[in-house]
Amino acid sequence: MTEKQMKKKLKGELKPKRYQHTLNVVKSAEHLATRYSCDLEQARLGALLHDCAKNYSGEKLLSVSASAHLDIDDITRIEPQLLHGPVGAVVAREAYGITEDAILDAIHYHTTGRVGMSTLEKIIYLADFIEEDRNYPGVEQLRACAMEDLDRAMILAFSNTIRYIASIGGLIHPSTVDARNSLILGQIQEKIE
Repeated sequence: MTEKQMKKKLKGELKPKRYQHTLNVVKSAEHLATRYSCDLEQARLGALLHDCAKNYSGEKLLSVSASAHLDIDDITRIEPQLLHGPVGAVVAREAYGITEDAILDAIHYHTTGRVGMSTLEKIIYLADFIEEDRNYPGVEQLRACAMEDLDRAMILAFSNTIRYIASIGGLIHPSTVDARNSLILGQIQEKIE
């Protein structure tokens, strides 16, 4: 499937605001991929398809997850929208013909993050946070940081997510906490060495 065909299919499946968000994420991902010497085509495709399952209902996300034999922990069972990344990777493979694991992983982990994220995964995660229509306290600082230090920007993004979810009394996925802590430990190790 060509990128043009993917866009046409996505435009028909996503709400107009979500489709515009997707195009904005592609633009942000291109900037970050150029800055961090990441494969531009992979960044474009990962960004384009990152929310391909976003409009699925909780029931459909759980159903596709079960059919694809995805692990569903207690938190995602209660908050099934967290599955739009893993399910999105399944949809990207099955409906859009994406076969590259790097792209599928970037889609899969763009919501919760994980320990040991690749540069591409970090780019898709951050591009989603900093696209031009995002407007929340600290977004300008995060945009600037993303162009200076990818890992520091990831820590800032994870911290913002954790702080926000805690403020509304939500469940914080352990993958997000573990990913943040792993990056901070890595920075501490660098300073020691």
